[in-house]
Amino acid sequence: MAITARDLAQVESLGLSLVAGTRAADREISWAHAIELADPTPYLAGGELVMTTGINIGADAAAQAEYVARLAAAGTAALAVDTGTTFTDVPAGVRAAGEQAGIPVLKVPASTPFIAIARVVIDALKADELRSVQQVVDHQEVLARATLRGGIPSVVSALADCLSATVVVVDTDNTVLAAAGAEQERLIGVLTESVPPGRRHGGYVTADDDAFVTIQNLRAAQPVRGQLAVRSAGPMTNSDRLLVAHAVSLISIAIEKPARVSDAEQLLRTAVTRELLCGSGSVDSAVLRYFGFEPDSDVVVAVFNSVGPVLDAEQALGRLLSSFLMAPIGDELVIVLPADGSRRRFLNIISDDELPPGGGASLPVRISDVTVALEQARLAARSGSGFTEFGELGAYGVLLGGRSSAELRVLATPVEPLVGDELVDTLEAFLRRNGQVEAAALDLGVHRHTLRNRLRRISEVLGDDLESADSRAQLWLALKARRLLASRRSG
Repeated sequence: MAITARDLAQVESLGLSLVAGTRAADREISWAHAIELADPTPYLAGGELVMTTGINIGADAAAQAEYVARLAAAGTAALAVDTGTTFTDVPAGVRAAGEQAGIPVLKVPASTPFIAIARVVIDALKADELRSVQQVVDHQEVLARATLRGGIPSVVSALADCLSATVVVVDTDNTVLAAAGAEQERLIGVLTESVPPGRRHGGYVTADDDAFVTIQNLRAAQPVRGQLAVRSAGPMTNSDRLLVAHAVSLISIAIEKPARVSDAEQLLRTAVTRELLCGSGSVDSAVLRYFGFEPDSDVVVAVFNSVGPVLDAEQALGRLLSSFLMAPIGDELVIVLPADGSRRRFLNIISDDELPPGGGASLPVRISDVTVALEQARLAARSGSGFTEFGELGAYGVLLGGRSSAELRVLATPVEPLVGDELVDTLEAFLRRNGQVEAAALDLGVHRHTLRNRLRRISEVLGDDLESADSRAQLWLALKARRLLASRRSG
């Protein structure tokens, strides 16, 4: 911690007295400067302890007040007045001006040379700098250990702790690889939506309300691999910037390592999963066996929503599962497991808080029918709260499972006249709450009268009675078919 005027007054060997400006006596001093000019401000940078014998501070209170005011305007940290040359005591005008301007005033006894005061200040600054350097070294060791222990997510978490800030790492597609800190969503928004023109390939600092956002590119070779962003309450110090630079180097190296087996394996796992789910559906048998699947085996597909940073999810699953395929698709994380014991594995993932409970799982299917299982998992995820299995859907699962897109369009026909998500969401909330207006309005965040007005519009558009049990059942089935169609298009 840097030295202050209050600290100097407590150094017994100096014998200084704090005689004015005590409310600002804890302001940090950046340097000590002896100067005898009537206007020393052209030679001040701010933060100094100005030391003077008083020869040019003015003979009367008005002149002394102007002198102190000039120091205050220059950002002076404190004023030390010698009482063994020009004055035998600190003039009353200087004391009064120090109180008014908020400048701490120190009385220097005749026996204390300015060089002794300067030496104490310089020694304190050196000690503070050494502490700062040692702290950086300690934090660098923390980051290095985090790299070995848990890769990029651990480095990001450690950096956030060291800086008491929020840290996010994204790749070149703005996919969040890792994040830590209290303001993750806000920082992700700044990083992915508010990059100024011409800054996509260069580091910069920007403001975010009362906080500062520092963004650095991640590269170990020529191509940019992503960006690291730090949201801090105030401007970063030189030590903070050095620590960020160290983290950037560690993360860049981790991203750049093409020979790293775990990275290559995860890239292959993602590619195989996407090919199964979104491509031709044909994957080499040897590749499937490498990931623990027999070509004619049964599998179960699960879909999780809003899983957060991709690398965190990948590492979490890697700790819990031995045989699995996985890939992020849109806002979903899709996982394929061998059917044997799959329910227990999914429940373990959720109970260990490795993934959020919002999701769904399919029935066991042949691996060649994995796209059908994906539809079932998506339907289950959208039909229940928490984690839902397709087999728990009962009649709706039987009615919708395995339907072609043409069949689903027929089933969705009753709600086709509803234009816009507002009416569709209103109808869905109303039916989900079994016709309870108050509960549905609360779900939607609207007034009950607003909800009733919307329901009247829905009845008019559909020409249907929403109080009829038959109509509600048909409309509920139509909404589920509509959502399943939408998931097919997004996939």
